[in-house]
Amino acid sequence: MKLRSIELALPDPAGAAAWMVDVWGLYPADVRGETHYLRGTGPFPYLVAFEKSDAEFVRSTTFVCSDEEMAALKVRVTQQGWAARPVTSTDPGDGSGIVVELPEGTILRFLAGTSEVAPIDGFAKASKRVSPVKLTHVVFNAADAEMMGHAVEDVLDFRVSDRTKGMVFVRCNDSHHSTAFARAGFASLNHVAFEMDDLDAVMRGIGWMRDNGFAPAWGPGRHGPGDNVYAYYIAPFGPVIEYSTPVEKVPADYVTGVPDDWTWPEQRIDQWGVSDKDFDGLRVAEERFRCRRDWEPAAL
Repeated sequence: MKLRSIELALPDPAGAAAWMVDVWGLYPADVRGETHYLRGTGPFPYLVAFEKSDAEFVRSTTFVCSDEEMAALKVRVTQQGWAARPVTSTDPGDGSGIVVELPEGTILRFLAGTSEVAPIDGFAKASKRVSPVKLTHVVFNAADAEMMGHAVEDVLDFRVSDRTKGMVFVRCNDSHHSTAFARAGFASLNHVAFEMDDLDAVMRGIGWMRDNGFAPAWGPGRHGPGDNVYAYYIAPFGPVIEYSTPVEKVPADYVTGVPDDWTWPEQRIDQWGVSDKDFDGLRVAEERFRCRRDWEPAAL
């Protein structure tokens, strides 16, 4: 199973798409009606969809899987009694599957039978620009992160990789985490992370963002769980987004870490300890996009 895309609703999808292309480094993939689809350099047909809406919310976060994984998901979701319904995608990449509402309202979509596209070359170094490859993780805030971690293990067959004082990190393949649940006390989108080619691409991205008047809200730094380099920004249209690379690959028998495994010296919140964090600004942005279910459950 792989994380593919996130689908956001907001009042100005064209403006959000233009900024993500002109500044962040994504590429136009398609426009269907008033929904704008943006891709990276990798094989997924799109990474982000922006659709027109009077309100801001997360419509879904999409994972792609095999037919066998889909069949097992339908059984477990039905047995658990979670709100869900069958779906046939009208987005680039097609596919069919299910959309599921998790216990705190987080909405995930699972599709099988999807198609991919040919990878493309990113910006050359001489351009000073960078190009994300794919999404590496989408993190959610949770009122009860422990409960959410157990729920996705039991029903979605995800696996908790690590627990820290701040988060429960969850994987759906050999990447240390494709999602996580922050111990926030409320449910919302925490941030969306874009995987870059390498550390150099992250650092050049920071430089390009500075050229365009955007300083990191946090970073550069290197996390503990996942061991990934990061730089977080607050997008002008609301959500927190991240340049990141690479998230650690872990074996199937990876021993789940506990908070005491991930402690730092006083005044440090990552491995490097070289950057400050805009706690207040990030907190406001992290509360902004909530998931919304605008469909009725149906038998799978």
